[in-house]
Amino acid sequence: MSTISFKPKKVTKRITSQLTPRASDVIMNRFGLTSDGKRKTLEEIGKKYKITRERVRQVENAALTFIKKSAAYRGEQAVFDELKALVYKLGSIVAEHELLPYISKDKATQNHINFFLVLSDIFKKYRKDDHFHARWSVNNEMTEKVHEALRKLYASLNDEDLMPETEMIKKFFNQLGILSEQYRDEEIARRWLSISKVMAKNPLGEWGKASSPNIRIRGVKDYAFLVMRRHGTPLHFKEVADSISKVFGKKIHYATCHNELIKDSRFVLVGRGMYALAEWGYKKGIAREVIANILKREGPLSKEDVIKRVDKERYFKKNTILVNLINPKYFKKNKNGLYAVV
Repeated sequence: MSTISFKPKKVTKRITSQLTPRASDVIMNRFGLTSDGKRKTLEEIGKKYKITRERVRQVENAALTFIKKSAAYRGEQAVFDELKALVYKLGSIVAEHELLPYISKDKATQNHINFFLVLSDIFKKYRKDDHFHARWSVNNEMTEKVHEALRKLYASLNDEDLMPETEMIKKFFNQLGILSEQYRDEEIARRWLSISKVMAKNPLGEWGKASSPNIRIRGVKDYAFLVMRRHGTPLHFKEVADSISKVFGKKIHYATCHNELIKDSRFVLVGRGMYALAEWGYKKGIAREVIANILKREGPLSKEDVIKRVDKERYFKKNTILVNLINPKYFKKNKNGLYAVV
């Protein structure tokens, strides 16, 4: 179902009908309003007419000015008012890659809508930059508020932060401060977040810095991190590979998965083929070394406390811990029945 009540191609035909043939041709090709829907460059059009790129730009600007002064354009104000109301409903500022597909999935129709947005002074286009994607606005005050909130939200994130979308939206609303009820809407917040180039969400819908490997998935290691983080406890590398296949539809060879995990600092080998995430507190080392480090750090502990502490750092069988703990070469039991390093 269409989100607009008018026929864009017919509107374009009416408001460009008084242009000279060359001016019309320049506009049609610059905005992709021709049958092939291709937007042509200044240089491509210049070659056709044997004129400079700058001259093409002058013809284009003159044509747009002519249209805006015409009676035909004034007669179509209901079209521009409808588009303004639509942008306002979507949040007053909308990323171009969100706005055009929302109006129509048809690329040709999108080109006509883009032409209308450029033509009318109602809409202000902000070009893409280091922080934001190209976006359209009908409210300068709200635009600055959203820009500032997005900058602050990004500054509050650590490189490895990864959070559910609901939490990200909550943090974003906190940065925005007081908003009218119309704007306290999760759908609008998602659209505002999509304006950012430096923040994004991964295939599991979790948000973080766009540069993070947890967001911009580049290979087996990144997929493995996400499935293990989602699982929450250590997994065998074969289980990791199977999970990647199930969740992301990526077929991964077991050996490839094992080789990738073992050389990435985000993962810790905690048993025979078993891996955990370093962020969970797991440490490298054999059982004796892990026990010794715990006792040096925390002082004498009971057998039960040693087992509990080791379980938080490594994935050893209980018997493996006990066999190492009773080795008098490395550990001793004091008069209170607590174990310490020899």
